[in-house]
Amino acid sequence: MARPPLLPCLVFCLVALAPMDSAAQPALPAVVTPDERWERAFTVFESIDRAAPPPQHGILFVGSSTIQRWDVAAAFPGVPAINRGVSSSELGDAVRYVDRLVLPYNPRVVVVYAGDNDIDNGKTSEEVAVQFERFTRRVWARLPETRFVFIGLKPSILRWSEVHRMRLANALIREYCGFDDRLAFVDVDGPMLGWDEKPRKELFVDDGLHLSRQGYELWNILLRPFLQ
Repeated sequence: MARPPLLPCLVFCLVALAPMDSAAQPALPAVVTPDERWERAFTVFESIDRAAPPPQHGILFVGSSTIQRWDVAAAFPGVPAINRGVSSSELGDAVRYVDRLVLPYNPRVVVVYAGDNDIDNGKTSEEVAVQFERFTRRVWARLPETRFVFIGLKPSILRWSEVHRMRLANALIREYCGFDDRLAFVDVDGPMLGWDEKPRKELFVDDGLHLSRQGYELWNILLRPFLQ
């Protein structure tokens, strides 16, 4: 008996294996670059600023998702607080975007929490400290009276293996803050640890990285004296 032609068999197999409706297949998520993420953030910030111009000489909060998730208006009533946190950001981003992130608000105080992602992405403790110094100096070049409050990198459950690098970055930044009265360092490391010297679970949400309601309440207490 003669063999069936090979090509029709291959065509039949390919058709049989193909999805019935390619349009119904879930699309792969687009990769968002850091530049695109920041442009989207600035689009939102600028829209908010046009609708309700924020106060000049207020308290500006900048940094990563820990800042972004912080309801600073509710946490510090009566304080002219402006939240401009951006998820997944690093300290180097704050340096790059000073002109759009800080200068339009002419803040009297900038509260910073960033560096956590830098360490997780492979930056050294020294690089994190250098970026904070660069950030302050870029702002001071235009706003020499602005004060900075750096919130020390937190000891988290998810990134506990990197805690020694976080602490070295904190030590370097704390030392830098000691040379200028316009700089302050808020230590959250000790208060976030339990009797076992490990991060207190109730201070974090399920991902072990971001702060829970109790975590923010603790930070509110620690930061409040620097805003009054």
